[in-house]
Amino acid sequence: MPGRHVTDCQMRMYMTLRQTHTAAISAAKSGFSAASAYRLEKDPRLPWGKTAPRDRRRPDPLAAVWDSEVVPLLKAAPGLRPVAIFEEIGRRHPELGDGVRRTMERRIRAWRALFGPEQEVMFRNRREHPTYRGIA
Repeated sequence: MPGRHVTDCQMRMYMTLRQTHTAAISAAKSGFSAASAYRLEKDPRLPWGKTAPRDRRRPDPLAAVWDSEVVPLLKAAPGLRPVAIFEEIGRRHPELGDGVRRTMERRIRAWRALFGPEQEVMFRNRREHPTYRGIA
């Protein structure tokens, strides 16, 4: 249909049908035009793989203070909460404003996931009762 994008499901169906049918027939069975089929023959990647990742839309508001002040605070006291770090950085740099609090919380969470202290890993132990397996 005009104006509609080819979905991943349609693309997979097309590629499966293309092994036994012509491009026009495979496209018709998949729900898009023959012109789209010939265009897809040139670039067989799935539609989700064709889009480039989006870059930042605005400059990073924490670029000036992240490496020099926030990371040393995180390393010195790993138990500090992001709100306390934000208040301290807000006292040192009042030009940052309140709008970067959530940004700082997200950045701290991501930093802790990559460079923070090791987290304890727990595996759930499942004991199967003999009667559950059909043994009486």
